[in-house]
Amino acid sequence: MTDGPTTAVIVGHLAHPDRRRVIAALILGATSREEIKQATGLGPRALVTALSRLGESRLVLTDERGRLRLAEEAFRHAAIETRSDRCDEAAGDFPDDAARVLRPFLRNGRLLSIPAQHSKRLVILDLLAQEFEPGRRYDEHAVNTVLRRWHADTASLRRYLVDEGFLDRHAGQYWRAGGTVPT
Repeated sequence: MTDGPTTAVIVGHLAHPDRRRVIAALILGATSREEIKQATGLGPRALVTALSRLGESRLVLTDERGRLRLAEEAFRHAAIETRSDRCDEAAGDFPDDAARVLRPFLRNGRLLSIPAQHSKRLVILDLLAQEFEPGRRYDEHAVNTVLRRWHADTASLRRYLVDEGFLDRHAGQYWRAGGTVPT
């Protein structure tokens, strides 16, 4: 996202108590300085400072009638930006041949599809296996939670991970058994 706040800027605003109060007031429907002042209990100087900082980063916008609104789409874009960075970083951590396999299957932090070709599927499974901490045991629900961040078909991914030796399973518990380990 080029014309809105970055993830780091949004997190910085959320870390500041006055700005967090202003954001909360806007989420709850305040559209004027007076409504925000009443909802937050901030003094005039603190309110002006918070609104100024949020406005400078384009997280709070003013419409043609002078009403204030939170740029809610900025949060969605920041989440996508973070997921995209994660995929780009993940692909960059692999040798060039593996990165070439990963890129067509990953978009905005999500696995678009599960490769039918075995060799390509192994590269994807290796990436997914890195989401699991070696030595830690996971129940099926926890495995599904991790995999769902990547793709909706958690059952297939889980089965492939076990069948290909990336995860082992016994008595309803899963643990990492293979895959590369980042250094």
